Amino acid sequence: MENLTDILLRLWETSGLFLLFSDWRQPVMIALACLLLYLGIAKKFEPLLLVGIAFGMLLANMPGSQMFHPEMWDEYAAGTVTITDIFHNGGMLDILYIGVKSGLYPSLIFLGVGAMTDFGPLLANPKSLLLGAAAQLGIFGAFLLAGAIGFDANVAASIGIIGGADGPTAIWLTTQLAPDYLAPIAIAAYSYMALIPLIQPPVMRLLTTKAERECKMEQLRPVSKRQKIIFPIVVTIVVVLLLPSVASLLGCLMLGNLFRETGVTDRLSDTAQNALMNIVTIFLAVSVGGTALYYRFLTPETLAIIVLGLLAFEMATIGGLLLGKLMYRLSGGKINPLIGSAGVSAVPMAARVAQKEGQKANPSNFLLMHAMGPNVAGVIGSAVAAGFLLAIFGI
Repeated sequence: MENLTDILLRLWETSGLFLLFSDWRQPVMIALACLLLYLGIAKKFEPLLLVGIAFGMLLANMPGSQMFHPEMWDEYAAGTVTITDIFHNGGMLDILYIGVKSGLYPSLIFLGVGAMTDFGPLLANPKSLLLGAAAQLGIFGAFLLAGAIGFDANVAASIGIIGGADGPTAIWLTTQLAPDYLAPIAIAAYSYMALIPLIQPPVMRLLTTKAERECKMEQLRPVSKRQKIIFPIVVTIVVVLLLPSVASLLGCLMLGNLFRETGVTDRLSDTAQNALMNIVTIFLAVSVGGTALYYRFLTPETLAIIVLGLLAFEMATIGGLLLGKLMYRLSGGKINPLIGSAGVSAVPMAARVAQKEGQKANPSNFLLMHAMGPNVAGVIGSAVAAGFLLAIFGI
């Protein structure tokens, strides 16, 4: 029989405290998780997702917790492990991660986003689609930069999608193309989305003149209920015929919007916006955070992703503003170029930033509804860009 000393020694050697100091990166990751929790709770940086991501990161990096096993997922990708094996032998975060890996969670998030989004401003001013498209410069600009500094094409495409300012899309594409980089890309995407009120205004003021920012726009035309119902159906048919790979993401976005607009599916719309959205957000956030294991997260590539993500956001803002300036001139000063900055997919935060900057220049300026057009166009544009990248690099 073991004596007391041996028992106590074994308990110590199997404790988290003993294992904590086996690698300096573990306590660093725990500290980083606590920092992200602080930013989410105290500073309100995308708290609905960042709190869950940070806590998932904390759980996965607790010594001996065995919550997530990336090597098991490597074997799954190689075909030597099945989903059944993961259910039987994986940790809690492994099981939750199945919804991320299959693309289920991002698609269901888009279902809720669609149910909460009014496409009326876009339909009232179809030119907004061009501004949403121009803002995708951030995606392709960051993709080219990432490739130029040595990232593989799959990883570069996943880094580029950060510029769409759309967290679920970034997670959806990265899971397909570069799952090892899911955590840094997701954290960069959501962190910069929260910082849009700080990131965009300096660029907006730099690239526009005071006269342009003062420009007042005419009230949008009314949009009929029939148009709002037909729009998601037509967009789904056209885009999915061109890019079948984006069917799940864009299809759920448009289905959610159809629930909103039909007038006969109010209960489904309410569920998509609230109960379902909240449940899926918890699962998505915690499982994404769980992939941020210390020996895969604390690398030079992570720092490069953080920098490239910021550049992607800036380039997306620049793309929308430059086209907005061109439209300002072509329209004879009837289109305020600030609404182009809302072409990123961060709904409705980017539109609110455009409204705020417009009112600073002219207190009687009301750009919010005009900016919502490019804003919702950016949601569609980022999904289409992700489908395009997946079609090219996912083969």
